[in-house]
Order: sequence, then C-alpha cells, then structure tokens
Amino acid sequence: MAILIVDDSPDQRQLLQSILGKAGHTDILSVESAQRAFSTLSLDGGQAPSSIDLILMDILMPDLDGLDACRLIKQQDHLRDIPIIMITAKNDFDNLAEAFSAGAMDYIAKPINRIELLARVASALTLKREVDCRKEREADLLRSNEKLQQALKEVKVLRGLIPICASCKNIRNDHGFWQRLEEYLGEHSEAQFSHGLCEICIKKLYPGVCQG
Repeated sequence: MAILIVDDSPDQRQLLQSILGKAGHTDILSVESAQRAFSTLSLDGGQAPSSIDLILMDILMPDLDGLDACRLIKQQDHLRDIPIIMITAKNDFDNLAEAFSAGAMDYIAKPINRIELLARVASALTLKREVDCRKEREADLLRSNEKLQQALKEVKVLRGLIPICASCKNIRNDHGFWQRLEEYLGEHSEAQFSHGLCEICIKKLYPGVCQG
C-alpha cells in the first residue's frame, strides 16, 4: 500500500522513509510541500480514487500548513477516504483538536518514535484496507442490482387488449400486421409450444379415424 510523506524538512522526510522502509513499506512517495502533494493526489482532477493509501502530513509548513492542506484534501470526493496522520511538534490539546477537526484520523508527535510511528501507520492502513473492501462490496452490489433491474426490464409480459381474428385466431401485432398466435406469444413471453390436435379437431379433420 502506498504512503505519501508531506514535509518541508529533507531530514524529516528521510527519517520517515528510513523507518517505514526498514519495516517493509516499499511504496513510499515524499514531497516537500502541500502544493506538491496536491499535484500527486490529482486534487482538482476529479479523477478515480488516488493510488495513495495513507498520508503523513507535517503541520508546520511554509505557504500552506498541514491543517489547511488536510481540509482541502478531505473536501475532495475521490480523496476523502485516504487516512491522514498529522506530524506535529505541538501536542497541546487545542492543536490536536484542530487537527482532528480538519479531518486527520491520528497524529504523531515529534521527535518521531519508531514504534509509535509503525503502530499508527499499521492501524491507518488496516482501516484503509477495510474501507476499500467495503466500497468494492458496495460496487459489486450496485452492479448486481443494475443487472437485476435490466433483467426485469427484459422480462416479456402480455398486458392490455390484444386484437384476435374471430375466424383464424391470428393476432394483430404491435405494427398492425396479422401474425400467427404462437409466433406472437413466442415474441412476447417466455412460453414454449408443443403442437398436437385436440379431440374436436381430430374428429373434424380425420372423421374416419375417430368413431363415435
């Protein structure tokens, strides 16, 4: 699963990459600003969900801080489900409350503790994996429902008044032409036919066969 590191400090980015890489996380991207992160995430592209599964975002960055960047990311439908962990040197209550209000799911205090980082990253990736599975199940259900609705539309049902000849019993079809009864029913229903002769017709057509 892919992790995006957003931090203006090269040393901090290198530290995070080193810890995550040694723990087995191989798909790691790092950028030095919120604007570069937006480009990586296709913030304004309205594209399919990003391939990024987790964002580690520093709060204190020039130009645009991590809190405002987090808010902007969470406003995008195709990025909303990506968990964001804020990295902060300030762990006072007001600062953390603002981070959660911006949409962050967790935070890590500086200086970085390796065990804490890996535990919080593992938790966030587990959550993302569960969200992806749920969305896939919902998509499968939607596709199945659409197929069912299409199948129901294709079911042929006879309704209304059907003109039928009183003599030959042919039916006038939807285009105004007369058509054999079995042909019409075959086109407008799922019925199948087997042909035979009733006793009345046998007596009429073959009087010598049936006596009495």
